[in-house]
Amino acid sequence: MSKSFDVIVIGAGPGGYIAAIRAAQLGLNVACIDEWKNEKGGPAPGGTCTNVGCIPSKALLQSSEHFEQAAHHFGEHGISLKDLKMDVKKMIARKDGVVKQNNDGILYLFKKNKVSFFHGKGSFVKAVDGGYEIAVTGDKSETLTGKQIIVATGSSARQLPGAPFDEENILSNDGALRIGKTSGAAPKKLGVIGSGVIGLEMGSVWRRLGAEVTILEGLPTFLGAADEQVAKEAKKAFDKQGLKIELGVKVGEIKSGKKGVTVAYTNAKGEAQTLEVDKLIVSIGRVPNTQGLNAEAVGLKLGERGDIVVDDQCRTSLPGVWAVGDVVRGPMLAHKAEEEAVAVAERIAGQHGHVDFALIPWVIYTSPEIAWVGKTEQQLKEQGVAYKAGSFPFMANGRARALGDTTGFVKFLADAKTDEILGVHIIGPYASELIAEACVAMAFRASSEDIARICHAHPSLSESTKEAALAVDKRTLNF
Repeated sequence: MSKSFDVIVIGAGPGGYIAAIRAAQLGLNVACIDEWKNEKGGPAPGGTCTNVGCIPSKALLQSSEHFEQAAHHFGEHGISLKDLKMDVKKMIARKDGVVKQNNDGILYLFKKNKVSFFHGKGSFVKAVDGGYEIAVTGDKSETLTGKQIIVATGSSARQLPGAPFDEENILSNDGALRIGKTSGAAPKKLGVIGSGVIGLEMGSVWRRLGAEVTILEGLPTFLGAADEQVAKEAKKAFDKQGLKIELGVKVGEIKSGKKGVTVAYTNAKGEAQTLEVDKLIVSIGRVPNTQGLNAEAVGLKLGERGDIVVDDQCRTSLPGVWAVGDVVRGPMLAHKAEEEAVAVAERIAGQHGHVDFALIPWVIYTSPEIAWVGKTEQQLKEQGVAYKAGSFPFMANGRARALGDTTGFVKFLADAKTDEILGVHIIGPYASELIAEACVAMAFRASSEDIARICHAHPSLSESTKEAALAVDKRTLNF
């Protein structure tokens, strides 16, 4: 006899495990199914984000940033080092340890909130009276029955046609995070196809550790989703660091062999080029994970991209079936998945969960960090919105000078008539943390004057946010 639950969540990434926990908090009997395994075959909940995405990439970025600071900037502080070395195997082991802490933390949260966890692959079997039958296929296979189903199966890295991932030479984000695990060394030459978040972050990690990094981008513009002024500042900073970024390229044949990878491509001028590298990271986007879900068994509607079709409430084409995160429309961001997850759990419980998709922040954890929320200047121009802009450089901020990191600026965009904040864009130190103030302000429909009138601690990087708000009215105090 199958076990019955009020809610069954398929997937334990940021969308899945948060949905399960919130539903349990609301008094529902919840099961969560996830198939991720650690190296020993045990459960590793957390999805792509925890296992081969957000968390491990930040661990490597932190380690490589420490190395770069020690190698090139400690001298400015009077700190001298000799025979500086990076133990790549130890760096990777630390990253693995950070991942395991997060895996174990999620399992603890399931236990704390009385969520029943099943380690295996979840898939639809059939519709039954009052719900759906879900199969769990794993070391211990069983069948569950749920009144409400939340699909949170995430996404997978998109492969280039003719160049499948082997995770040895041609790498997805997974393989990129394991470079040097066995060799103990950084690659001498690293190629990256795609200058999005993953490409820039992984390129930065290995550039800091001595690799010659070349990034090939098919689009003619750099960071097209970001504010144009921010993108230009970022490109200038990355060029100075030694990241070689080629825009407007057309990638041709890719050959992988014992000596590495050869990429034939045409540059923006139409000239035939060849790139020879030890490793090639392909980061050209991600595709929704719906294979093996057995959606056809219950008639669950999928889109052209293989995504699950949902409405603005995350309801699918089937009654009692919901979907959140990377497997549905919208940006593939962990925090977007979490917000949808909470909203769906609350809707199931009869509450009124809400997600404002216009206020989802974006962050790139390079150095300098890049973060933004709301509209870009080019979007406002295209939409014919009258606006005012104000910016403040970190080079005029006392805390940034003390940190020794004055690259970048904070930029505010506000409505020309009402002064309501329409967008905030930050490039510079701790942009990922500073953007939160903008999110709060915009959620309460604050004006730039509101931020300009609020007392910010001195000395702090957040003063640059206040100063940028003052700049909207052309009255900065420190620049």
